[in-house]
Amino acid sequence: MKRLLLTTLLAFFFSVSLFAADVATLPFVSPMFGEHMVLQRGKPNRVWGWTKPGTEVRVEIAGQKAKAVAAADGRWEAEFTPPPVGGPYVLKIDGPQHVEFGDILVGDVWLCGGQSNMEFGLARARDGAAEAQKANHPGIRLFRVASKTAYGAAKVPQGKWQLCVPESFTNGGGFSAVAYYFGRKVNAETGIPIGLIQDAVGGTPAEAWMNPDTLRKMPEFQPALIEIERLKARGGEEYGNYVSHWYDEYDRGQSESWGNEKFDDSKWKNTSLKSGFADLGVPETVAVCWFRREIVLPDPLPAGVAKILLGVVERMDTVFINGHWIGASAWVENPRAYPIGADVLRPGKNQLTIRVLKTKPDGGFTNTPADLKIVLGDGSPVALEGSWKGTVSVDARAPHPLPLGYENYPTMPIVLFQGMIRPVAPLALTGALWYQGEANQLKPLQYQTLLPAMIADWRALFAQGDFPFYIVSLPAFTPRQAEPASTGDGWTQIREAQALTARSVANSGLAITVDTGDAADIHPTEKIPVGERLALLALKNTYGKAVVCAGPTFAKLEPLPGALRIHFSNTDGGLVVKGEKLGEFAVAGADKVWRWADARLEGKTIVVSSPQVPNPVAVRYAWQANPLATLFNGAGLPAEPFRTDNW
Repeated sequence: MKRLLLTTLLAFFFSVSLFAADVATLPFVSPMFGEHMVLQRGKPNRVWGWTKPGTEVRVEIAGQKAKAVAAADGRWEAEFTPPPVGGPYVLKIDGPQHVEFGDILVGDVWLCGGQSNMEFGLARARDGAAEAQKANHPGIRLFRVASKTAYGAAKVPQGKWQLCVPESFTNGGGFSAVAYYFGRKVNAETGIPIGLIQDAVGGTPAEAWMNPDTLRKMPEFQPALIEIERLKARGGEEYGNYVSHWYDEYDRGQSESWGNEKFDDSKWKNTSLKSGFADLGVPETVAVCWFRREIVLPDPLPAGVAKILLGVVERMDTVFINGHWIGASAWVENPRAYPIGADVLRPGKNQLTIRVLKTKPDGGFTNTPADLKIVLGDGSPVALEGSWKGTVSVDARAPHPLPLGYENYPTMPIVLFQGMIRPVAPLALTGALWYQGEANQLKPLQYQTLLPAMIADWRALFAQGDFPFYIVSLPAFTPRQAEPASTGDGWTQIREAQALTARSVANSGLAITVDTGDAADIHPTEKIPVGERLALLALKNTYGKAVVCAGPTFAKLEPLPGALRIHFSNTDGGLVVKGEKLGEFAVAGADKVWRWADARLEGKTIVVSSPQVPNPVAVRYAWQANPLATLFNGAGLPAEPFRTDNW
């Protein structure tokens, strides 16, 4: 009995000491608060941080005061009513520490989430470098939440408030072009200070931004959630993807540092990049192979940024030069092009190592040998095909375990909700902007469930009612299809899911961008229409301005002899054709075979027909990833893609 009591007491004191150490590492005030920030107008604001349990903390701004007492977990939270719109104000926080934050404005705070097209920096956008140089807007403030994946609830966001000045768009990865153009227009039209919080990570699916409690109710996510719990219990790095953990467990080359410049590869087999997997005995199976060779570069080295080009690689590659990590990718559809950092290359001999994970029989390097090269700063090429050394690190043929996914960036469910959304809450805000969907295009029907559920998760977390949630409908992408398809592609179906969400979820809206985009680039540089159309939604629906925020929207279908008449809402200024042709419309009869339609304007309607479809019953508009989308209203806004069938 005494031994049991002693064990219990030791466990108690050990847990208390760990808890005290945890509190000691947490900041007195959350980084969500700081100089240059914007506090939300018109609603209670909460400020929080951590200190010793039971400690009183006092908050004051513009003569208004509030108190809080740190709870058992050390967290304190004080609620206060913000002063009038404008500023600047000083926020004072007293307790075991005294903190003052100056140059604080009171206005509206917008949370800007999504994947790479929301993350896409202003300086990279079309004409963005010039815009960044003149981006001096005292009434706009910026907070960029640094990428963080977490398998449990993270407490502290990584980032700080910044002024809207040129340096904020050229340093540290810059700031979102879409968010900036949104904030610029709203601030100019309303005069209200705007705080923009960029909370986005490239390549990430919607489920990564969702609450685990929600996803536990969806059977398809159970294997992923079980694996996350296993990895969480094991401890170690929280990558947010499966393949990095798989490498940690099984890749001997990683654990033995085969990428090190001095590693002895003399016992490896002679091979080439194109024939390597066959030469090493794994031509058709899932495998990880490492390849090494020496290359000789000129003396002196040409000035400028060099890069390594590997073409398209199936499935994942990791590149080291002279022991330095250069780049890695699991985006099979993208030709590899990694810039080589300063001081990595040297005149004379250089050591190059490439790790490749192959998952298909024809995987590995898919381009011709001539496409594999280093391009020096002056544009001169250095061929990479030739004599290499190679060896197998992981022969992953069954029954060897495989990862649940091969992406090497955050794609796990919940990990960004836990790591990047939870730490921001319960900050008072006006609403959210969302530019995402590309990463869910392989399961577009699932997205019809995920997106509304994710919106509900965010609203529940921030506990500020059904705040505005404005969604970007995906722009044009991939080559245009010559014939109408019987089923929409995943990109088109994601647009449909976004439109269904905007119609069914209270206080939400959709910014149509189908007239923008780039057939060859998933990251189009034209971001002004995206940000400004989001701003129109906010100006109309949140700020009550008399602006047009939507283009022509399908209202009803009227059958005619051998034709169909389409009626629209949101025809402000009438229907307008931009371009040489009104398109693109397709019609089908009861046989469900789609044909391109002839279309003509008749007042505020459009009549469509086809000689190949004598009795049309359904119509589609702009129903492919990269359609000819030339229908607008007089306010200059594009028509929303639609279909009248449910086939």
